[in-house]
Amino acid sequence: MDIRKLQYFLAVAEEGQITRAAKNLHMAQPPLSQQLKLFETELGVQLIERGGSRKIRLTGAGHVLRSRAEQILGLIDQTEKEVKDVADGLQGTLAVGLAMPWGCTLGSTFLLEQILKFHDCYPEVNFQLWEDDFYKIEELLIRGVIEIGITRSPTDLETYSAITLPNEPIAAVFAPKWNANDASIDSVRLADLADKPLIVHRKYEAKLLEYYRQLGLKPRILCTLDDIRSMLSWADVGLGVAIVQKSAASLITCSNLIFKDIVEPPLRTTTVASVWLKNRYLSAAARHFIDMFAERHNNDCKV
Repeated sequence: MDIRKLQYFLAVAEEGQITRAAKNLHMAQPPLSQQLKLFETELGVQLIERGGSRKIRLTGAGHVLRSRAEQILGLIDQTEKEVKDVADGLQGTLAVGLAMPWGCTLGSTFLLEQILKFHDCYPEVNFQLWEDDFYKIEELLIRGVIEIGITRSPTDLETYSAITLPNEPIAAVFAPKWNANDASIDSVRLADLADKPLIVHRKYEAKLLEYYRQLGLKPRILCTLDDIRSMLSWADVGLGVAIVQKSAASLITCSNLIFKDIVEPPLRTTTVASVWLKNRYLSAAARHFIDMFAERHNNDCKV
C-alpha cells in the first residue's frame, strides 16, 4: 500500500471534495482523481461515491480506510518526530488542546501565562492550539493530534497523567448599579444576591439552586448561558449579576464591571488539569512544558 496514495485519499476524505483536496495538495484535479481510481483498483473496493456539486461521500470501506490511514500516517509522523527529537527539543511544534467553554477562564489564563514563560525559554518552539469541548480534547489526545490537554481532571488514571490546578473561587460580577452600599467590601454573601437577577452558567445552575434551597431562598435566575463572555456582556450592560469564575476578569479589558468573591458559602470551580497520555511518546518540547508546569506548581511529576 502506497503511503502517497493514503495521503491523497485522506486529503479527499477530510475535504469532502476532490477539487479542494487537489488545491491543498498543490496538484491538479485530474491526476488526483486518477490516483484515487488506481487506488480503488489496487484494493479491489470502492472507497468514495461521487455525488453532485463535486462532493464525495465515503463508502463503508472508505470509512474503515480513513480511520486506518489516520493511524498509519499519524504513526509515521510520530516516528519521524521521535527520530528528529532525540536532542534537546529547542525547536519544533507543541500541540495543546484547551477545553471550551469549560476551561476558558482559568484554563486559558493559565495556558497563556505558561506559554509566555515557555516561549522565553524556548523561543524557537511553535504552537498549535485546539479549542473544543472536553470530549473532543480527549479524542484529540487519544488520536495523538495533541500532546497536552488543558481540561478537567481525568478519572482514568491508568490511561492519563495529570497535574491539577487549584480549585478557583466563584465571583459575583455586576455593573455599578447593582453594587452594595459599601463599595469598599470586596465580597458578597450568596443570600444577598437572591433578590437580584442572576446570570448563571448552565453547568453551575443545579449546584447554585441547591445552595439557595439549603438557605431557604428562591433566587431569580434571569438567564442561563454556555458562554462566559456573553455572561459578562449581559452583566456589563446592567441586566443582572453574573456568577462566574474569578479569573473571568482576564477576559475583559475596558469595563466598569465589579468582581466580588462569593462568601457564606464560598463557591469554587471544578478542578482544571494539564493532561497527557501515559505510555505515549512525548516530544522534548512537551516534556519541557510539563516539567516547567510541575515545577511552578510544586507537583511531583515523572514524564
